[in-house]
Amino acid sequence: MQDAPTDVGDRYSLDMIVKGIADDLVALRAGQISIKDAQARALLAKQYMNGVRLVINARRSLEGDARPVAITAGGQPT
Repeated sequence: MQDAPTDVGDRYSLDMIVKGIADDLVALRAGQISIKDAQARALLAKQYMNGVRLVINARRSLEGDARPVAITAGGQPT
């Protein structure tokens, strides 16, 4: 069963990550955080997003190679 795009977003809290990046930009422009702080936060967000991308690509690859399994009346795969 394939996840809908919103399921992936919910599972990895992508909306919170994007909001955090936007909040950091606002804080940077307001002088509340330094450029180095903003860069560090952006690098962390980038690594997080790379991890999500790897998970999505791995799942896609596994699902693409998967073969359907027939279930018998007893509930056991054949």
